Amino acid sequence: MPTEPDTGYDPTLGRKFVFVTGGVMSGLGKGITAASTGRLLANAGFDVTAVKVDPYLNVDAGTMNPYEHGEVYVLKDGGEVDLDLGNYERFLGIDMTSDHNVTTGKTYQSVIEAERAGDYLGKTVQIIPHVTDDIKRRIREAAEGTDVCIVEIGGTVGDIESMPFLEALRQFASEEDPEDILFTHVTLVPYSKNGEQKTKPTQHSVKELRSIGLQPDILVGRCADKLDAATKTKIARFCDVPTEAVFSNPDVPDIYHVPLMVEEEGLDEYVMDRLEIADEALPAADRSQRWRELVTRDRTKSVDVALVGKYALEDAYMSIHEALKHAGIECRSEVNVLWVDSDEMRDHHTERLQEADGVVVPGGFGSRGTEGKIEAIRYARENDIPFLGLCLGFQMAVIEHARNVLGWTDAHSAEIDADTPYPVIDLLPEQHELDDMGGTMRLGAHETTIEPGTLAASVYDADHCVERHRHRYEVNPQYIDELAADGLTFSGTAGRRMEILERDGHPFFFGTQFHPEFRSRPDRASPPFVGFIEAVLEQAEQPATAADDASTGIQL
Repeated sequence: MPTEPDTGYDPTLGRKFVFVTGGVMSGLGKGITAASTGRLLANAGFDVTAVKVDPYLNVDAGTMNPYEHGEVYVLKDGGEVDLDLGNYERFLGIDMTSDHNVTTGKTYQSVIEAERAGDYLGKTVQIIPHVTDDIKRRIREAAEGTDVCIVEIGGTVGDIESMPFLEALRQFASEEDPEDILFTHVTLVPYSKNGEQKTKPTQHSVKELRSIGLQPDILVGRCADKLDAATKTKIARFCDVPTEAVFSNPDVPDIYHVPLMVEEEGLDEYVMDRLEIADEALPAADRSQRWRELVTRDRTKSVDVALVGKYALEDAYMSIHEALKHAGIECRSEVNVLWVDSDEMRDHHTERLQEADGVVVPGGFGSRGTEGKIEAIRYARENDIPFLGLCLGFQMAVIEHARNVLGWTDAHSAEIDADTPYPVIDLLPEQHELDDMGGTMRLGAHETTIEPGTLAASVYDADHCVERHRHRYEVNPQYIDELAADGLTFSGTAGRRMEILERDGHPFFFGTQFHPEFRSRPDRASPPFVGFIEAVLEQAEQPATAADDASTGIQL
């Protein structure tokens, strides 16, 4: 006989939850505030995980345009998720799954499927209790096996899309022991024209939050500078929180400095006291200082890297920016990323690359900007500029080789030119019969076998690697024997699939069908990015020679 779905509630588990909401405007930095809180708790010895709640109706982020929502971040299980989960993985040093991203689409899909199966015993299916119960179940399941779960609610308090989630949190708080729940609210504290920090936006935001039954325990003010003592007092008085529960989150040079900033204000100690876990924390003297050492490490060198893409939006390539930063930390070098619009390179405008010490061509989909990417790869190959190609960048490197080295001038990807006589990049066989776009690519972590004695073997210092994928197209097996000539080597494979390419006699020419940036961490920089930055530094230290390159007409 059908039974009503279990809500997952077990009051004996004793997990701690920190819920992070935002007010006034989106993009304030709720995710970084939440991730920083988690980092400090992890430093104190606790097992911390995180959940990102996204109120959109999409089941996942996989079909979203980067201009809409930034990059699509890929987890080890193939989940295509919000970019904030990338921050959680990087800050907490953990590998998450798609269960850690809760969306309205996932929740409604689950509830509707249960209704169609008759699981609700003929009841009228409603937002309360069925949708809210599903939300609570997902959060509790994601928190299993951990000490503290940080839950970020996307959007802004007052948005109609967020209401079922905030109602679920209200119910959640009434079901759990009070000492197991903490609500953190992040708001904007702007400056007036006369330089005064204004608290009214925070007051209105908290009023909105309280109107739906939620009282914040902690308030974090996003401001260009630290909050003045008078500002904290005023916020505390009008929002019914202790003054010591009001914290600053000012602008910092690097997001990785945020944990250090809020630690100085005592956020971690306040959170542990309120959750009644301070006695279980490591003594302050025994807490890991690895994070502080990493993010404050001296950078004795500096290099400029061209990122050649089609989205003039840093969030579209966030993980690449961070992976370059991590490699810079390991190599003790500042890495300055120079944006190069691939559309502007369509007519061989390679002079845009002259000031760069290295070239990165990222992933992407569609035809726009591909000719410019191919031209950038040609420039890097012919001028011995260190090059790193990722996913589509890897595929474009194959096309560039076919066209300009092998002489197959009409070579292309079947994704872009279905009539090319040389489809050196073609659709994966398992993709031919698919109808749905969402969640149907080759996704998640897959193992690559690395050929001994190659650059790839040196980069990874191993005979295999496991990296995350997101693609529908591959190097066409029909052309592999012909492509692997005149300096090009496929040094990493997974069965019939070509995963890594490199070029003989070049300072660093490396392409990956996978996305190594998704596994890069501040304390575990991605090997391809480290190898790339090391090569860039080595090239930059060599004496410059003036030579007129006949193929580009550029004085080097």
